[in-house]
Amino acid sequence: MITELLALGAAGAAFVGGFGWTRSFVRTRLRFVDAAQAKPAPWIAGAAAVLIAAPIVAILPIVGAGTALALGVGTGLGVRSAQKDRHLLGP
Repeated sequence: MITELLALGAAGAAFVGGFGWTRSFVRTRLRFVDAAQAKPAPWIAGAAAVLIAAPIVAILPIVGAGTALALGVGTGLGVRSAQKDRHLLGP
């Protein structure tokens, strides 16, 4: 019971952390990079996050594949959210 709650908390933290960090990074550092503003960028970033997180969650005993997927979804949504905010930042 407690391990499932810890795994759910880790997946939630991965989602929120991936979303927040990625959104901030794309808004500030990749503001003028056209490739970061392209349509497939959220899909590519999400897939890359899952591929990077998969070996890490494979060796951890509590978290599983759902945590890696939550990180990937959070990362992709963070990129998409930053793309939508591009017009708010100005030139």
